[in-house]
Amino acid sequence: MLSRLMSGSSRTLDREYDCTVRLLDDSEYTCTIQRDAKGQYLFDLLCHHLNLLEKDYFGIRYVDPDKQRHWLEFTKSIVKQMRSQPPYTMCFRVKFYPTDPAALREEITRYLVFLQIKRDLFHGRLLCKTSDAALLAAYILQAEIGDYDPGKHPEGYSSKFQFFPKHSEKLERKISDIHKAELSGLTPASSELHFLRKAQTLETYGVDPHPCKDVSGNAAFLAFTPYGFIVLQGNKRVHFIKWNDATKMKFEGKTFHVYVSEKEERKMILTYFAPTPEACKHLWKCGVENQAFYKLEKSSQVRTVSSSNLFFKGSRFRYSGRVAKEVMESSAKIKREPPEIHRAGLVPSRSCPSITHGPRLTSVPRTRRRAVHISIMEGLESLRDSAHSTPVRSSSHNDTFGSHARSFTTERSGGATVISDEAYNPSESVLPTPVAEKNLELVLGRQVNGAPFSIEEERESEPGTPAPVTEDVRSLPLALTSGDGAEPPNTVALSVLRLLPVALGILFALLLLLLILTESDLDVAFLRDIRQTPEFEQFHYQYFCPLRRWCACRVRSLLSLLLDS
Repeated sequence: MLSRLMSGSSRTLDREYDCTVRLLDDSEYTCTIQRDAKGQYLFDLLCHHLNLLEKDYFGIRYVDPDKQRHWLEFTKSIVKQMRSQPPYTMCFRVKFYPTDPAALREEITRYLVFLQIKRDLFHGRLLCKTSDAALLAAYILQAEIGDYDPGKHPEGYSSKFQFFPKHSEKLERKISDIHKAELSGLTPASSELHFLRKAQTLETYGVDPHPCKDVSGNAAFLAFTPYGFIVLQGNKRVHFIKWNDATKMKFEGKTFHVYVSEKEERKMILTYFAPTPEACKHLWKCGVENQAFYKLEKSSQVRTVSSSNLFFKGSRFRYSGRVAKEVMESSAKIKREPPEIHRAGLVPSRSCPSITHGPRLTSVPRTRRRAVHISIMEGLESLRDSAHSTPVRSSSHNDTFGSHARSFTTERSGGATVISDEAYNPSESVLPTPVAEKNLELVLGRQVNGAPFSIEEERESEPGTPAPVTEDVRSLPLALTSGDGAEPPNTVALSVLRLLPVALGILFALLLLLLILTESDLDVAFLRDIRQTPEFEQFHYQYFCPLRRWCACRVRSLLSLLLDS
């Protein structure tokens, strides 16, 4: 009997789980992981499979059953992080965009970043004016099919590629003209390098937008870039905060705070509200990681941060990787033969199908429509089609986000920067988002004198495409459980009674801790840190001391009454 129990427990401990990771070229890597395997183990497997050494720029993203996205933490168990049931599905994506992608040491790293930015271009996260879009698309064309050959490339050959969800014949001709006249002789590696250099100059390079609302209830989009923290609102970039100016980031529930200290000794607090507490926590963790990666000089300077000033309240998180400066120094020491790169030019791609795979689709490819339908039932589409919290949809044309040559490293202007003639609205995307607003309908492209107003505005909803999951759909489980299947009153009462001792125990522990903090002379490091915070000092002198005096007065009054009686 004992041996059977031991063998059963060993099988449970040694249980293996199937795991599938979708790579940047849409191929899949499948493996099995042990129950206690940490995220670093899976990441190392992927980097070995890709022959990748400059791996600190990349990460693994997954989506939970509530359609909220997360970055896999490498120091924690994979199984404990995944709230869904196996087999697990994840995505290998760029997590930290290189400040200068053209300066990456190895071609394999540049190629993977190229694939990520190509996806950003397709999904609308990389906004640009039409001339820049045509040049970027021509670089992709040159990288995938090489020099123009009249015998192989008939009229309209660029229409076989899906650089954007939908584009006009005029733009296709412009892409073909650039490819024929300006890019002849460029190798795939050179074309990718020119693509990266051009993409880097765009102000939405590396942007991962998070939908929020400001204190007035207006829609806003928060994003972290290699240069700092930006806020997009309406048709303006209302804030750009360099990483050195952002002194602290906190969140509580759905509320996200950024503390800013500027050169003129001016301080301000930016407050925004995320759709859900989980989205707010994800936003906070992304901000903490990006600031540590781009701002710090050494990874030894990384500290554990808390979402609150009191250690027993809020979440605690610590960035566990190397910082950008260390990564660049380590890359400079790489001395190996360049690994062979198997480019996916002839492989069907969800983000940019090859020329050999049928005619141009006028909107979202059929495989994408099927993926959207699957996502409503399985919650996997967010992983398959995008690497970011919210796909961005552009609604601008000329001079989107200002001049493309201006870098984020320039000084922040005093006023807001107009970035578009229309409201910047990433939620109006071809793809559903895990934290979508109510209005996820696609905007029909407007036509001006028979020509499209912009390449991004040409997106239009296709009949038969399933609508994204809305709040009405999400409310179905609540409606189903509130009918005949409601729990009996006695069961609810028993649940409350079980929770009551736990709540009383927690309150007693907090009261005991409060007494230790205020009344004892224990000189412990973490107690000393709490006592020195401005919030605790304010609480102690403005609330606790008056309350203590009031309680002492009442106790003396009761004692005097008892003695008199």
